[in-house]
Amino acid sequence: MEKQQVAMLYDTYSKDVYRLALSWLHSTHDAEDILQSVFLKLLDKDITLFPGSEKAWLLTCTANACKNHLRSFWQRNTQPLDDKMELPTKEDRSLWEAVGKLKPIYRAVIHLYDYEGYQQEEIAKILGITRTAVVRQVDGQLLQLLSQLLAYSTRRGHTVEHRITTLPRLGVGLT
Repeated sequence: MEKQQVAMLYDTYSKDVYRLALSWLHSTHDAEDILQSVFLKLLDKDITLFPGSEKAWLLTCTANACKNHLRSFWQRNTQPLDDKMELPTKEDRSLWEAVGKLKPIYRAVIHLYDYEGYQQEEIAKILGITRTAVVRQVDGQLLQLLSQLLAYSTRRGHTVEHRITTLPRLGVGLT
């Protein structure tokens, strides 16, 4: 693929790729590495993308790169440095931590469903799982996340609605 085409795709979809990688990995540095590797793959390999399928291909490639990263020897045998995102409020930090307690695949399903607007069948193709798994993960993880938010909100005197409205600012798909 030509550099100009890749640059155009980068300008259009880099935020989407980054947010999906961040939802999987919960590390800004690792998400940036994945972002770079996905777009470098377009330059290094002779890949032809069909018009209208660019975003789906990029997100599929991102999901696969994140899975590979999480399976890597280095990732499994090292301790991360304190790689926290700078979040403006205590509520945002606690919400980010609650989302971070979900498994990476669950964070990815929720992100693709709620934030990117993909349908269940499309998510299944992007992540390489069945549609049934997508439905179960969305339902189960939303309930787990909401129960964590409810418990936190109750302790802090906040409403759940207040907590949920901060998710999109954190790169997570609930609105």
